Amino acid sequence: MTTTAPAGVKAVPTWRGGFGRLWTAAVVSRFGDSLRTAALPLLAASLTDDPLLIASVTACGFLPWLLFGLLGGAVADRVDQRRAMWVVDLVRGGLMAAFAVAVALGHAGIALLLVLAFALTTLQTLFDNAATALLPALVPTEALAAANARLMTGQQFAGGLLAAPVVPALLLAGPAVPYAADAATYVLAGYAATITGFAVGGVAGGFLARRIAERTGRVRAVFLAGTVQTGCLVLLGTVPVLGVSIGAMAVFGFMGTVWNVQQTTLMQERAPEGMLGRIAAAFRTLAVAGAPLGALLGGAAAAGWGPHTPALLAAALFALAVASLAPLIN
Repeated sequence: MTTTAPAGVKAVPTWRGGFGRLWTAAVVSRFGDSLRTAALPLLAASLTDDPLLIASVTACGFLPWLLFGLLGGAVADRVDQRRAMWVVDLVRGGLMAAFAVAVALGHAGIALLLVLAFALTTLQTLFDNAATALLPALVPTEALAAANARLMTGQQFAGGLLAAPVVPALLLAGPAVPYAADAATYVLAGYAATITGFAVGGVAGGFLARRIAERTGRVRAVFLAGTVQTGCLVLLGTVPVLGVSIGAMAVFGFMGTVWNVQQTTLMQERAPEGMLGRIAAAFRTLAVAGAPLGALLGGAAAAGWGPHTPALLAAALFALAVASLAPLIN
């Protein structure tokens, strides 16, 4: 159950007990998720040069949220959330081990990548919703913002700074994944650098998210984050310079963490008791409902009008999202 801090005392989550175990589980899981999320499209790119097929792998990594996200939330509200999280990760670990064997034996095709991406994200719908629903039972209500910031900072550090930048090198070193010289050069230069920039910004955002909200208010912090992210996407789509891309992704990651901390805390503070898993699932389902279509649209746009077009399309959608928040700003 949650506790309330004495008046005048700023509540912070303690690392001992439940929160420390939840943080460790979530961060380790995010490390694995990031290895998979970064590696599967790169592996697909080594197997085909069709942008739509490569984008389809990404789409299958989001589609389960649309199909099973609400179910994952309903299950998370009805089961032991701790047990659900470790069972999910045990199954995901088994799937990844089997996939590694398939890669080593030369049986990694696009169809297998599609099935794997779909299966792993299906399991993730339960893990993520269980983690969101469990947190308010482990820390005081007043400490939710700090707990979310610490949780997301740890996840960004493990998933961005530790996992994503080394994926290209790991794939190149693997004998089961043959890369052409030009693809290797592209992957090691633009991809890893921009992902690292995003991760650095995300970690910094986790440290400062609470302070920004204290100065602006949670809703204004979300509005500010979305506005700045829109500008970053415009830069990515109009200035094809590596240094600019790295800087834009760093700021984008910073504001992304600010956004996520505030919206998750608002949801946890205002959700009725016993329904947080379902509410979190509905939120995530709506948030990623367009991701499969977006991935395919981005692949088609890149094939038809160049690799920077998807960023501009994303900027337009972000602008619409930010505009919808304007009536809430006093």
